[in-house]
Amino acid sequence: MTSTPHPEHCLLIDSHVHVFKQDMPLIPNPRHSPTYSFTGEQLLDAMGTNGVRFAVIAAASPWGDYNDYIIDTLRSNSRLRGTVILEPSVERIVLDEMDRDGVVGVRLPFISMKELPDLDSWNYRKFLRRLVDLDWHVHVHIDGPRLPLVLPYLERSGVKIVIDHIGRPDPVTGIEGDGFKAMVSSVEKGRTWVKLSGAYRLGENARACAQELCRRVGYDKMVWASDLPFVGGEKDTDYPRAIQWLNDTIPNEADRRRVFGENALKLYFSPRA
Repeated sequence: MTSTPHPEHCLLIDSHVHVFKQDMPLIPNPRHSPTYSFTGEQLLDAMGTNGVRFAVIAAASPWGDYNDYIIDTLRSNSRLRGTVILEPSVERIVLDEMDRDGVVGVRLPFISMKELPDLDSWNYRKFLRRLVDLDWHVHVHIDGPRLPLVLPYLERSGVKIVIDHIGRPDPVTGIEGDGFKAMVSSVEKGRTWVKLSGAYRLGENARACAQELCRRVGYDKMVWASDLPFVGGEKDTDYPRAIQWLNDTIPNEADRRRVFGENALKLYFSPRA
């Protein structure tokens, strides 16, 4: 793997990486079926090569709620935090144990679902309240046009929200789309963060959408992520290019420092009440 000098005087925290083993059980009809492993050891090697100090492991939909390897990896290194995929009926005692292991949130893999769950159901309202009580966040992965269908319920619950991949903006409507507008409104309410990540998946308007988002809401709720190891897009990018993309997207050094690391340090690694 090639390396790039990390931004000078800048803490790098990668807020979205994956770890998995090839023999882990896949859900039926997964979005991706990797034919290789990307282990915790490989992640730490990549971080070291590219000057990344801390990272957040994101649960990925192909393995559903098989969170075991993520949790094992978190237990082995205090430089890592993680999110998990869970059924909303999960009991608080399970969440408490995961919290001690370094889990800080739950990923909602709604992009894989043709029909969205009822977030106003008792199971989900109870689930979201438990996440609020733990000071966790929900990590929302959904196609941009459907963001308006889920954000009002999440905002009403009081849970912290982290939106994936610049909100996966509609490639046609971009910043004029209802999803982009809903994301802007949610960030303005103060409990929503956005990952400036996944540009290699999003098409030509990714940078313009990221810049317009920052122009409208500022940089305090933006975090950087690589999406390592770029499952399904391994030939389209690499770690140095993921770092360089943000360098090119945010010209101001002070703003880059916030997005590359300072915001994520507060969100994922600061002591929680």
